Amino acid sequence: MHPMLNTAIKAARRAAAVINRASFDLDRVTVTEKQHNDFVTDVDQAAEQAIIEVLSKAYPDHAFLAEESGASKNANDETEFTWIIDPLDGTTNFMHGFPQYSISIALAQRGVITQAVIYDPVRNDLFTATKGAGAYLNDKRIRVTKLDRIANALLSTGYVAGSPRALAEYLKMYGIMAERCHGVRRPGSAALDLAYVAAGRLDGFYEKGLKPWDIAAGALMVTESGGIVGEFSGESDYLYKGDIIAASPKIFGQMVGLLGEFA
Repeated sequence: MHPMLNTAIKAARRAAAVINRASFDLDRVTVTEKQHNDFVTDVDQAAEQAIIEVLSKAYPDHAFLAEESGASKNANDETEFTWIIDPLDGTTNFMHGFPQYSISIALAQRGVITQAVIYDPVRNDLFTATKGAGAYLNDKRIRVTKLDRIANALLSTGYVAGSPRALAEYLKMYGIMAERCHGVRRPGSAALDLAYVAAGRLDGFYEKGLKPWDIAAGALMVTESGGIVGEFSGESDYLYKGDIIAASPKIFGQMVGLLGEFA
C-alpha cells in the first residue's frame, strides 16, 4: 500500500473517533446553518482538524482544500500535492442519527487524483484506491457491476438545496430515471454513493452542484474499479464543475443519453 494512502487511512480513522464519540450524544452537538438546508456542526470542524493534523505532521509542505476551512495558504496552481477533504459527508444524516455518512480524503498530485479514502464509521467500511492499482473495500478488490441494461439498474442521486428552478430540474431528472430503472435512491452522502458504485452495490450515481471534496475520492474509486465518471455531457471536467455521472461503462452511456439535456 502506498505510504500516502496509509497516512490518509490513519487520518480518516482519527476523524472517525471524533465522529463516533459525538454520535452517542447528538443533543450536545452544536449546529450552524451555513445556508438553507446546508449545515455544519462542531463535529465537522473537529474531525477536519484531526485529519489536517495527521496529514500536515506527515507532509508539512502539502496543501489542503477542505470543506470547512477552505484552501490553505499554500494551495495554488503550482502546488504539487493537495489533500481534498470532506470530514463528514452527510452532516444532515449525522445530525438526525441516520447512519449514512462518511469521511472522504483524496490526494491530488498536480491536479490529478492519485490516492483516495472513503471511510464509513458506522459500518467500519474502508474504501481505498490508488491510481493505477485498483480500488478496495476492507482490503478486498472491488469492481463495478457488469449490468448492461439501465432497466435493471439501481441508481442513486442527491440534491443540493438551491433555487426553485434547481429543485424543478432535480424532480424532472428523478422522474426520467425512476421510470427507466429498478429504483432511484437518495441516501445523502455523495462520497458513499460513489464508493457503492465502485463496489457494485449501486449501478450508477448522478448529481448536480457538488464540490470537489464531495467527489474527488469517490471518482477515483469508480474509475479504478472499472467504471466511468463524467459530467452530464459525458465529458471529464466534473471535479470543479460539480455535475457528475458515475457508473459501469454500459450504464454510464445510457445515463448520459437520458441526462445529457441537463448538461
